[in-house]
Amino acid sequence: MASSSRYVVVVPCYNVQDRLDAGELRRLAETVDVWLVDDGSADRTRERIDEIVASLPDRIVAFSNERNLGKAETVRRHLVESCEHGARAVGYFDADLATPVGEMLAMITLLETSGADAVTGARVGLSGRAIERSAARHYLGRVFSTFASIAIRARYYDTQCGAKIFRNTAALRSAIGEPFLSRWAFDAELLGRLLAGAPAIAPVPPTSLVEYPLASWQDVEGSKLSLAASWKTALELVLIERDLRQRRGRVAQPTP
Repeated sequence: MASSSRYVVVVPCYNVQDRLDAGELRRLAETVDVWLVDDGSADRTRERIDEIVASLPDRIVAFSNERNLGKAETVRRHLVESCEHGARAVGYFDADLATPVGEMLAMITLLETSGADAVTGARVGLSGRAIERSAARHYLGRVFSTFASIAIRARYYDTQCGAKIFRNTAALRSAIGEPFLSRWAFDAELLGRLLAGAPAIAPVPPTSLVEYPLASWQDVEGSKLSLAASWKTALELVLIERDLRQRRGRVAQPTP
């Protein structure tokens, strides 16, 4: 388990037996504690995780959900647990390595040096950067991020990149203290909760949530989120926006 001087990165795993790169995960574990969580997979994902853990048991830990909980709840539960075990910072990272390990390490370094409360990856197609994403997903992502920014009341280029790292603060512990409303848009929901604050917990200022333009990112074939599901996820933003509005109202209420 994590010590108070360590960072923890949660890697949710669902039917990814052929995608888990032991060498890259071991490289990530040289800097942080890596928690590999099998989310009720139907293939040999758990066996593959056990093989990887056996190669570096002091820095990579295996967990297993009895049934499939979905990425949002899997990530949330293990972020809570890593915070409770005293990790200095906690984050999550997609098992398919669409975001390369080197980019996650760069984000961790930025969190250490910047004083930010969070650093999140952003897939920005700038010249000189290798962001390989289908046109359909890119434009759907731009539309989604526009509406997500409206819902969370902060300008965000890419709320949905699956690589994020957060300082273990009271604001974070409050934000992850209860299940998310959305199965897939939980990234935006988590950021929105940090920005909304909670009773006795001040909102995190937008300037403390830093987006890091990734140098490289690649669409991985077989993504769990279909284009049809993307539209359903967008509709969930309505529920998220309403919940965040209620949270802001509770923060604004005077203390009796």
